[in-house]
Amino acid sequence: MQKLYTSRDHSSMEKLYGFLQQRGIPVTVSEHGEQLELWLIQTSYAALAKELVAEFKANPSIADSPQHEPALSAFAADRSPRIPRGTPTILNNLLSQAGVVTISFAVLVIAVFLGQLSPLRDGLFELLRISDNFAAIPWHQPWRVITPALLHFSVLHILFNVFWWWYLGGRFERLYGSVWLVVALVVCASISNVAQFIVSGPYFGGLSGVVYGLFGIAVVMAWQRPSHPLYLPPGLIGFLLFWLVLGYTDLLWVNVANTAHTAGLISGLLVGAVMRGLGR
Repeated sequence: MQKLYTSRDHSSMEKLYGFLQQRGIPVTVSEHGEQLELWLIQTSYAALAKELVAEFKANPSIADSPQHEPALSAFAADRSPRIPRGTPTILNNLLSQAGVVTISFAVLVIAVFLGQLSPLRDGLFELLRISDNFAAIPWHQPWRVITPALLHFSVLHILFNVFWWWYLGGRFERLYGSVWLVVALVVCASISNVAQFIVSGPYFGGLSGVVYGLFGIAVVMAWQRPSHPLYLPPGLIGFLLFWLVLGYTDLLWVNVANTAHTAGLISGLLVGAVMRGLGR
């Protein structure tokens, strides 16, 4: 959390809030005494957010466009009476970093994992795995190229994937919308799962192919654009690439769906290239 702006002027704060929201900057407003405080939820947006705030201060009229009306209508709701003073709650921060698809799919993944800890485990695996045999994918059931992304086999596995899904997918959805996130999910899950099936058969699962797809999208969309909201620090890019390479060694204590990771990354790079080509 980073404080961006304070003001006693409700109208000015409302305009700035809408101006930033329309540009995909995750912000929220809280009250502290008679002051209104505008907070940046994800510090990775800091450079762009500061640039836009400076632009607004220099010319407040840029926020008067009718396109800001939907965001302005949410201003009052964001200043929730349940948090009249101080900084926003952790739960509100988490929810504000994601959209409906990010949240819904994360809840579904967690629900499936809890089901896997119950007597429903075998039935869920048979229902959600990509195929019932090693011979072929049942294309008459096309959803099965996506549903392996719901399966996870340890607490560490699901924590890693849900965290990165929330971090990468949430930012992506806030910036480009739910439809684009669904497109990215379907494309990256399908390609990564089919590739893994071809290499190893149907006994795998996990959201990490999609995670690496979203990683690839972020890299392409923010390439040579350090103020872009999807920009990832070099250290974070290095960490995810290191983890990808590490999976191909014998150093890890678990089996890793390496082909799904690599195919997911490649598919994400392609989706990102298409989006940049469309001027997104």
